[in-house]
Amino acid sequence: MDLGLKGLKAIVTGGSKGIGRRCADILAEEGAHVAICARHAGEVDSTVAALTAKGVTAFGRAVDVADKAALEGWIAASAEALGGIDIVVANVSALAVTDDEEAWKKQFDVDMLHSVRTVNAAMPHLEASAHPSIVLISSVSGREIDFTGPAYGAFKAALIHYAHGLAHKLAPKMIRVNSVSPGNTYFEGGIWHWIENNNPELFKTALSLNPTGRMATAEEVARGVVFLASPASSFTTGTNLVIDGALTKGVQY
Repeated sequence: MDLGLKGLKAIVTGGSKGIGRRCADILAEEGAHVAICARHAGEVDSTVAALTAKGVTAFGRAVDVADKAALEGWIAASAEALGGIDIVVANVSALAVTDDEEAWKKQFDVDMLHSVRTVNAAMPHLEASAHPSIVLISSVSGREIDFTGPAYGAFKAALIHYAHGLAHKLAPKMIRVNSVSPGNTYFEGGIWHWIENNNPELFKTALSLNPTGRMATAEEVARGVVFLASPASSFTTGTNLVIDGALTKGVQY
């Protein structure tokens, strides 16, 4: 299937590894020009080199997405480097799962405010696009109560609500907005890789909850994200795509 991404311009926060990296890779493989940000300059530089090698324009910058000025500066520079913005993928999470006030602050600043600020800063470019699309990365923890911390689940739920509200608000402008809720996703250097090595009992418990007997790969989640972001999904807006291997039991009506 031709996703219609060739020549479009996409920005991906947290694009140097995991789900964000695979989103950037797939977008580039489909012919889209891609800008990424992440915390570590070395990882950003190596990712940009790999994306450029796919024959597209790529841009990257080391950014703390909780820093409003730095985030907005990266978005402005990305639009200039790519020649506009058609697609926004807001992917960064604080992964703050402790039950304390600091976790609430981190989840608000990173998961929630970074998504809002990314959308707002990109909006003038999206309004000028022929194929504008926004995808926010939430989590199954936003749909069901699980073993993660209360702040993490609460703000992941808030992202789904925010995306759905934006979809209705922006529909007259033909700007599509969707969210994706991955289940536990395993990749080298990710949180579940760390837990496997440092908290094997929790890893075993989490693995046992999924009827498939495994966790998702970053590739499997990213393909869902890219499809929703693409013109091939042109009449899909206001949805929350769950990619969890039947982990969750709640029914979405």
